[in-house]
Amino acid sequence: MKNSYNKDNVRSISVPARRIERLGKLGSLTAGVAGSVAINGVKQLGQGKRPSLRNLLLTPSNTKRVSDQLAQMRGAVMKIGQLMSLDAGEVLPPELSQILVRLRDNAHPMPPAQLKKVLNAEWPAQWLRSFDKFDVRPIAAASIGQVHRGQLKDGRDLAIKVQYPGIAKSIDSDVANVGVLMRMSGLLPKGFELDPYLEEGRKQLHDETNYSREANQLMRFGDLLADMTQFVVPKTHGDWSTPNILAMTYVAGVPIESVAEETQEIRDQIAKDLIDLTIHELFSFGVMQTDPNFANYLYQPDNQRIALLDFGATHKISPPIVQFYHQLMLAGFSGDDLVLEETIKGIGFVDENTKDSQRKQIVHMVKLVFATLQKNRYLDFADTKLATHLQDSALALAKDGFLPPLLPIDVLLLQRKFAGMFLLAVKLGARVDVVSLLADHLKTTALHNETNQSCQTTENSHQISGTA
Repeated sequence: MKNSYNKDNVRSISVPARRIERLGKLGSLTAGVAGSVAINGVKQLGQGKRPSLRNLLLTPSNTKRVSDQLAQMRGAVMKIGQLMSLDAGEVLPPELSQILVRLRDNAHPMPPAQLKKVLNAEWPAQWLRSFDKFDVRPIAAASIGQVHRGQLKDGRDLAIKVQYPGIAKSIDSDVANVGVLMRMSGLLPKGFELDPYLEEGRKQLHDETNYSREANQLMRFGDLLADMTQFVVPKTHGDWSTPNILAMTYVAGVPIESVAEETQEIRDQIAKDLIDLTIHELFSFGVMQTDPNFANYLYQPDNQRIALLDFGATHKISPPIVQFYHQLMLAGFSGDDLVLEETIKGIGFVDENTKDSQRKQIVHMVKLVFATLQKNRYLDFADTKLATHLQDSALALAKDGFLPPLLPIDVLLLQRKFAGMFLLAVKLGARVDVVSLLADHLKTTALHNETNQSCQTTENSHQISGTA
């Protein structure tokens, strides 16, 4: 299970486990930033300059201080940053986005002494005697926990995911404290809806700290992908799993980004497989792994398979949202502008507060995507014209005062996954026949919907007959 995490160059830092300790960390962070602002403000006044609060807050040292402190705390403060940096990057000021983007990187791992304390509390006494080898250096570390490799004496090679102590109990208070800190910064655009991000971060954290739930999702996706042999899903090992530890089969591989050095054919196939999986999740499975972090994928060069590593952020997509996206695809490819506009509004991309000029711009952006897909059989992700055009349009919308309506969480997570797959395909410089992939699923979904409607009509007729 090799990935981009460099365990030799990352300093281990103890995770603050108690809520009062975590609150104190946030308090000292705020005080430190405030002190820096005061000192620099006095300096500028002494130089005859009129200090700007925004510029005083956003010095390089303050930006690094906030990023580093939040990353050290892990848990909610890191997860909120990860969510917002992916979902609201075009809306937030670049200075705040810079802080949040830093939180997408790997977290600091726990020191060995703290790790041992957690393992001793979770596993039977003398547990180490059951192992031939247990590496105290993590092979991965993130916002919720870190992963270690261990070989049991019975021959099993395990990847052992260990949750940071106190993370689950501190979620609600952490989220509230982060909300206060971000509002105090004065960097959020006027009218920006922070609460939905905070609430989704809170829910997702509760889900991700439930390792029993993640074990069930691992087994679920193992069954769903049983016939899709291009994917590898680790198996769970219940005898070494607890509410705070998830033991899985160790899966070897290289970072998915390293595929960028492979041949065009291999890069195309990897991107195609992952995009096809995303479409399956939406239109066939109705459940999706919504965290597109590159570290959640490994590539196995020997058999050209993709290992899927993390199912903590798995989310069930509601049938009405699936139907909206199905309708969006059909309208976009058929050129039915009226239905397309209605669907865009139905999904929630625009609402009654959206200016007419902004609504037209959003519709234009969606139509541009479909036009690009239909122009050539293969979408060349190395061609940045589409991405640049969409980014410029998004920035123009932000300058025009556009703030996204309060989107359903399902839509928020779907857009996050789509964006992640798009970025990975760009990173690989892949070419994919996306239209053909979608066409297969749209036919299946259409048939499924017609069957459901037919069954519903029959059921209604029976109810009417019975009533009569």
